[in-house]
Amino acid sequence: MPLIRPFAGLRPAAGRAAEVIAPPYDVLSTDEARARAEGKPWSFLHISKPEIDLPVGTDPYSSAVYAKAAENLRHMLSSGVLVREAAPCYYVYRLTMGTHVQTGLVAAASIAAYDVNRVRKHELTQPDKENDRVRQIDALNAQTGPVMAAYPAAPEVDDLLARASAGAAESDTTADDGIRHALWLIRDATTQERLTRLFDAMPAIYIADGHHRSAAASRVAAARRKAGTGNSGEDNCNYFLTVIFPHHQMQILDYNRVVADLNGMSANAFLTQVRNNFSVQKSAVAVKPSQPAEFGLYLAGQWYRLVIRGEFIPADDPVARLDVSLLSDHLLAPILGIKDLRGDKRIQFVGGIRGLAELEKRVNSGEMAAAFALCPTRMEDLMAVAEAGAVMPTKSTWFEPKLADGLVSHLLD
Repeated sequence: MPLIRPFAGLRPAAGRAAEVIAPPYDVLSTDEARARAEGKPWSFLHISKPEIDLPVGTDPYSSAVYAKAAENLRHMLSSGVLVREAAPCYYVYRLTMGTHVQTGLVAAASIAAYDVNRVRKHELTQPDKENDRVRQIDALNAQTGPVMAAYPAAPEVDDLLARASAGAAESDTTADDGIRHALWLIRDATTQERLTRLFDAMPAIYIADGHHRSAAASRVAAARRKAGTGNSGEDNCNYFLTVIFPHHQMQILDYNRVVADLNGMSANAFLTQVRNNFSVQKSAVAVKPSQPAEFGLYLAGQWYRLVIRGEFIPADDPVARLDVSLLSDHLLAPILGIKDLRGDKRIQFVGGIRGLAELEKRVNSGEMAAAFALCPTRMEDLMAVAEAGAVMPTKSTWFEPKLADGLVSHLLD
């Protein structure tokens, strides 16, 4: 069973992509999705967030929600808004956000490879979120949320994708958030076979975003095999929808932290404690860290540049040397008493897409006592954690730009 293969994708009919594509299901609340889909009957949010078409207050995990998703998908199919490719294809997907451009391959990735960790992971999943994706996939008989992945250095693959995307795109749409989504089809059998062989020669690919989707796809495949279907390696349920980018093109933004209090200390007492583990220097401007082991601290209207002492940076532990770990292990836990990043209500997380002004706003309003700006996690560090079979701390990565739901889906029949 190859690592990846082409597939007959389900996608918007010619000229309809702008009406269909939507942000990933997990970046919008129900209220936000309802507002974004207002007056847009063909928005993919009617499939990915179908509770927006049910009475306000409907439990998003109720059976009625999944049934509504299936009904909406059937309606978009019967209306000709979504159409299925006549034959298996690979697709080239280019994301453009300002000056940042990344070009990847849309493919069906092997669940057998995922199950033996050839599709490497770096995060744990939450049972309720995983169960939600299992029910969604089963209801739709499709995977509609692509998993964003990365492949290691492969200049030949980069070149093939560049060539395949040299002409006019099959669809080219700028979403309402300013992100441009362009798609090309690779129908040529020789190019398809070459890409399949090149990926099969790779030791692994790496999940960047989409751990719940991939875990759910694996569970659906296992359940169908147990039920006596999907026993052939060729069955679509044994593959999952992914977009695989060259790791060197991917963009991770900072994932910053804000804390509600200083654990009973005054600002001066807190800074005294911090100086035990970090050098602390006042800054006349907002501090956006430019290198690992450097942090910005905004406290009482003042920015500080923090640099952790070198003896605290382990050389051989890919998790402990991450900036998110250094901050937790040498400041948040020992000084502020915040040891459970998932469960402690005193800490919140702010994606770097919001900028440092958002950190200042949260502190200046009195809502939070202090904010920490971090250097973005590097793709090489993410891959090292995955290679070690380890797990990154919560809220370690914020990938931008994000894939659109609805541009290409993978049917399981």
